[in-house]
Amino acid sequence: MAVFSDEQRLQIFKDLIAIQSVNTDEEEVSVYLKNLFGRHGISATIIPVSDRRTDLTAEIGTGNPVLGVSGHMDVVSPGDASQWTSDPFTLTERDGKLYGRGAADMKSGLAAMVIAMIEIHDQGLLNKGRIRLMATMGEEVGELGSRTFAYNGSMKDVDALIIGEPSGYRIAYAHKGSMDIRLTSTGKAAHSSMPEQGYNAIDPLIDLLHNANHQFRTADKKNALLGDLSFNTTIFQGGDQVNSIPAEAVAELNIRTIPEFDNDVVDKQLGQLVQQQNTNGAKITKETYMSQPSVETTGDKRLIDLAQKIGKLYAEKDIPSGAIPAVTDASNLLRDKPKDFPFIIFGPGSDSVHQIDEFVDKQMYFNFIEIYQKLFTEYLA
Repeated sequence: MAVFSDEQRLQIFKDLIAIQSVNTDEEEVSVYLKNLFGRHGISATIIPVSDRRTDLTAEIGTGNPVLGVSGHMDVVSPGDASQWTSDPFTLTERDGKLYGRGAADMKSGLAAMVIAMIEIHDQGLLNKGRIRLMATMGEEVGELGSRTFAYNGSMKDVDALIIGEPSGYRIAYAHKGSMDIRLTSTGKAAHSSMPEQGYNAIDPLIDLLHNANHQFRTADKKNALLGDLSFNTTIFQGGDQVNSIPAEAVAELNIRTIPEFDNDVVDKQLGQLVQQQNTNGAKITKETYMSQPSVETTGDKRLIDLAQKIGKLYAEKDIPSGAIPAVTDASNLLRDKPKDFPFIIFGPGSDSVHQIDEFVDKQMYFNFIEIYQKLFTEYLA
């Protein structure tokens, strides 16, 4: 018999949505979850990362193997709340769907994992091994929380990992990496009628970006599952007056990497393009301020096969598997794991992530609580 009624399962979800952890204040989520676990005799630890920003870990069971499960506690901004049909921080049901910021990404998955762990614990369903929750802060910007778990040894003895990102009834085991890079070009200001007295900071930066577009977008390296590397200039700023030669220009890049064209190779090749411009008189600096590697696991299929078998019971259809476009905390959590490490992304959600009127199907949320209970215990059996 379930420990929580459907009404209680919904209330936990509602409570999490009501906490406005918009790229900050995950501490409040951590405290809520610690208290929830504590009421069921499960010890949880809050790990400070920065001011009011924390990770949380909790564990049930004894011995080995260790199944890691993870979800993030932060959400993105709701934007203009007046554009929402209902308050983004009040979980609201309409036509079988549950609306709210984080409903899909990913407080439904986090709530489902926590509830599943408590019900497994309280009903004595875990006969072997341990389940370790790693609830992260800062996934939406910088992934600092998962980096903390990666470096504090929390993943060292983990034998398999499930991340509850909003895949819906689909399993992912691969995604591209991501790099954010800032290029700053320094010139010399002058009146535009006398350009020879200055140095236009925009010109060499545009030339560099032209060369980079050609080099990275025409590369013949491709991943069978993830496709091509993608290279995009997403911010460009230069000059402050139409009749002045600009003394500074800045471009920011987002690059989505693949194993065959990884972050180190991109960083090196872009550095060479910068050096070419500087050799010709430019003054361009490069700052890589975010670098997350791609993830592609290719080994033990038992976790995937089991998730597909259990998921099919609830979805009433086959569960496909493959890659997703977004970067997840797996980039950090799997840094020191081999390529054949058992790993999946599998969680409740919809395609409405980061959008106005974000939602998750109510029944899918309930189903994933049951899916997780079966998946966690059967994988460790």
